[in-house]
Amino acid sequence: MDVIVLKNNNLRLELNPSNGALIGLTAVKTGWKILDRPQLGLSFRLLVPIPDRRNNPIYGEKQIVSDIKVSPDSSSAVFIWNSLVSEYGGSHDICLKVEIKLDDQQVLYALHIDNHSEYVVENVYCPYLGDIQPPLGAEWFKTFLYNYGTAQEWSLWPRYQNMRGYYGIDYPTQFGPPSACGAPTAPFCLLRSADQGLYAGVYEPSSELVAWHTELRPGYGSSIDSRVPEELNIDGKDVAIRFSAVHVPYIQPGESRDLTPLVLQSFEGGWQSGVDIYKEWRNSWMHTPDLPAWVREPHAWQQIHINSPEDELRIPFRDLYKIGKDCAKHGVKAIQLVGWNAGGQDQGNPSHDPDPRLGTFDELKDAIARIQSMGVKVVMFSKFTWADRATDRFRKDLVRCAIKDPYGDYYMHPGYQYQTATQLLDINTKRLIPMCFLNEEYLRICEEEFKKILGLGADGILFDECLHHGPALLCFDTGHGHRYGAPVYANDRKLIQNFARIAHDKPDFLFAGEACYDWEFEAYHLSYHRSESKQHIPLMRYMQPHMPIMTAVTGFDDRNMINQCLMYRYIISYEPYNFKGRLDDFPKTLEYGKKMDALRKELRDYFWDGEFRDTCGAIVTTADGEIHHPYAVFVNVKNGHLGLVISNYDEYNSAVIKVKLENSYPLEYYRLVDDSQWRSAKWGIKIPPCSAAVVI
Repeated sequence: MDVIVLKNNNLRLELNPSNGALIGLTAVKTGWKILDRPQLGLSFRLLVPIPDRRNNPIYGEKQIVSDIKVSPDSSSAVFIWNSLVSEYGGSHDICLKVEIKLDDQQVLYALHIDNHSEYVVENVYCPYLGDIQPPLGAEWFKTFLYNYGTAQEWSLWPRYQNMRGYYGIDYPTQFGPPSACGAPTAPFCLLRSADQGLYAGVYEPSSELVAWHTELRPGYGSSIDSRVPEELNIDGKDVAIRFSAVHVPYIQPGESRDLTPLVLQSFEGGWQSGVDIYKEWRNSWMHTPDLPAWVREPHAWQQIHINSPEDELRIPFRDLYKIGKDCAKHGVKAIQLVGWNAGGQDQGNPSHDPDPRLGTFDELKDAIARIQSMGVKVVMFSKFTWADRATDRFRKDLVRCAIKDPYGDYYMHPGYQYQTATQLLDINTKRLIPMCFLNEEYLRICEEEFKKILGLGADGILFDECLHHGPALLCFDTGHGHRYGAPVYANDRKLIQNFARIAHDKPDFLFAGEACYDWEFEAYHLSYHRSESKQHIPLMRYMQPHMPIMTAVTGFDDRNMINQCLMYRYIISYEPYNFKGRLDDFPKTLEYGKKMDALRKELRDYFWDGEFRDTCGAIVTTADGEIHHPYAVFVNVKNGHLGLVISNYDEYNSAVIKVKLENSYPLEYYRLVDDSQWRSAKWGIKIPPCSAAVVI
């Protein structure tokens, strides 16, 4: 067999000409043999259900190529299969073309399918890598992809982290949750060790579902600790970790489709190097909107909840000015008002009528105006993703706009529990039904609801749960005006862009969302999430160095969360009593937050207007030479100088820190958040417990 070899300055591919399988893949610069066992090579996999056999796969490695075209310079190859044979349905009139193209650094996979069979092509695995090997000498190997403002990492080796019930799979398997299983919410995936990895990402800003998938075959060596077998063959079976991008196109009989193209590229360094590949591509096409002037400045918010489905009715509209006075007194710029709608938070969706038990529409409008006169902005918590299943409006009217599964039934989110034992035991929880944004009728309903918020004179909305439509990924109700199996994330940005056109006469109106996934920043100005973890990875901040991102601060002496806000350029959202209290309820947190924001304003050229680089550009160690965590590097874009924020999360012990910059320039001075005295950094940096230092 004459192997087809394609090579650029980044990857070397070896392909089997008889079945198109990728049988070898090597990182050119490091020599990492990513795939090196030809017998495990794969090309693609399809799912084509037939009567009485839904799980009817087509394995690409079993198909004979009909035609091959290789470019004279070995920079591309096209494989064509004119018909395909499934495991249980015989031959199918399905034509598949896989084009593999190389530029200087990347390998692009482009797929085209002509389905002339009588069956639907549901799934397509491609590219399909049959035997991912960790780099030689690596201590660990894992995946890395976006989820809720941070990264989710799953171990691949030496332990394999199974993500699905063992009862439903033959082999340990990884698919992410619906909100972060793949594109468009998680448009790339890294397979990495500590110092190198393989990048896989979509190469088109398409809303089509592409999920990232790995699988351990034949299974665990020791299941009690999820250990991958140490040998390459166990009980006569090859041990292999498979990886694929899984398309879910539902290509109908007689339909042709180009699938979302994918790229592969190896990289050296940490996860930041892999994400840089994505950022370079994303920046080539995506642009963020102009920000309202007030949100460009360093500032803080308060989130306040005034009602839930269990009827707390905490603050009538006529008393909301007291929250405004608190914020004005403490220099807090904005209020996120939650539970103001009829029925309270997470009830009555998608209605945005004010709750009449809290006051009238005009009383709420007057309260907003009164707070604004104090110099405080009012942003209204809102929800458009769901309909409340318990309402007559849903049962009689909105049900036709709900996302439907292949059986014609609507999907259902389990909802959220509030306050009473009855609801905390999930007995009377309001269930939420994801609505179809591809349905123009529902978009018009959302616009009418949004106009109610505009009529209140608010300064913006914060769209809670804008990040997902869980558990739905596709909608199968063609009565909505879309194809069968259409991707439900397709109009996430269009909805907000429609709102922006309606609010065109309010250029400073803020569109904020919860944990916006990256492409949503094409429409949104600000993202709010919760990041209370010492292991939090600031992935979204790294992907979006300058976009406003806000996080919840709930503790009564929450110094470490305040330090995290400084370190990752997060806006503080003060939320005492889990956003049910007043600012003066936690004076320790509030006073430390004020000092942090004052420092951030003083050094805004570094820590607000500077470019966030995570840990890139500096090495921070303890006195005994161990790597210290956490810290962040910023680049002052005016002069190119570096500044660092170094946090000591330890609650009891001080940390003595040394810093070495990769550019060899000296870091001369440091100070603490709550100590204005600048000290020499020459002999080390001493950081007390639960404190942070800035170093310039």
